[in-house]
Amino acid sequence: MTDPATLRRRFLAEPLTLRNEHRDFHEWHRGRPHYLLWAIDMDLPAVRARVAAAQHALDGLLLDGYRRQPHITLALCGFPARGAAPAADEFDDAWLQARFAALEAMRIAPFTLAIGGLESFSSAPFLHVDGAHAALGALRACLHTDTPHPQGEYVPHVTVGLYADALPTAAVAPRLDAFAPRPPLHCTVEHISLMGYAATEIGGALFTLAEWDLATRRLHWRDAVPAVERLPAPDARGDADQAPTPAAGRHPETP
Repeated sequence: MTDPATLRRRFLAEPLTLRNEHRDFHEWHRGRPHYLLWAIDMDLPAVRARVAAAQHALDGLLLDGYRRQPHITLALCGFPARGAAPAADEFDDAWLQARFAALEAMRIAPFTLAIGGLESFSSAPFLHVDGAHAALGALRACLHTDTPHPQGEYVPHVTVGLYADALPTAAVAPRLDAFAPRPPLHCTVEHISLMGYAATEIGGALFTLAEWDLATRRLHWRDAVPAVERLPAPDARGDADQAPTPAAGRHPETP
């Protein structure tokens, strides 16, 4: 995984941050309502407090209205397919079932990772994630199997927000440095989540459709989510209590 010093050099190599904005981005979602991803849910009190402290340290630089819960993106799924031939940014039931099968075969045990200090991409500041490199790599291999990694080099992180304007990175860096050093937050990961968001909302809240339990290797569908079309019903490996009802949720910023 990439170390913080390298991440900072890459950030400063870009002259300006990326300006984000509130708008529909119809050219991206083309009327498809929900975008899905695999992530580690980090919506824990200690992590929420650190994200809030980082947002305060960057007050005035971030786009308002960011409501995305703390999470670590593992892999992007895309839009649920609307036809028999999925587009490049869509997935179908067979693709998703193959992810479930790969997770079951890999037998990845619960693991611990650490949430650290404040760093940044050109589009978004984030809390650095360290440790559990082997487990994270194995999970990504399961979740991508026959497709290339869409994000390129993987940098596990917890997004703090999105930049509201094109700002000189050299001027932003001291604000990152002023974020008081804190001891790492060690968090145990016992499950990963199939999550989504409304495609028309930038920085909108995530919803969880299902969770994969690493210890039992079972899929648990959530019983109260917004309606996402064309997702498979639970099979023999998962809970039979309820398939997901259709859903809502997200946008083309760094997930």
